[in-house]
Amino acid sequence: MPTTDPDLDVRNEPPARRHELIFETYEKLGAGEGFVLVNDHDPKPLEYQFAAEHAGQFTWEYLEQGPTVWRVRIGRPAAAAA
Repeated sequence: MPTTDPDLDVRNEPPARRHELIFETYEKLGAGEGFVLVNDHDPKPLEYQFAAEHAGQFTWEYLEQGPTVWRVRIGRPAAAAA
């Protein structure tokens, strides 16, 4: 059942818009779905924001960790269906 998650590349987005775009994308996910965030720095503060606002309702998996590109799979667990 492997699927290819779509990329959300925010490297060319204005910094003020990035989190909004990422959370909009997350909100559209169905149970068990995800996307790959592509960023130009470690999005660790974003992980803390997800933990504060969506505790237990998201997955976070680093696929690539710099030095110039970070790729993180962000998902909605199958058990967290809305």
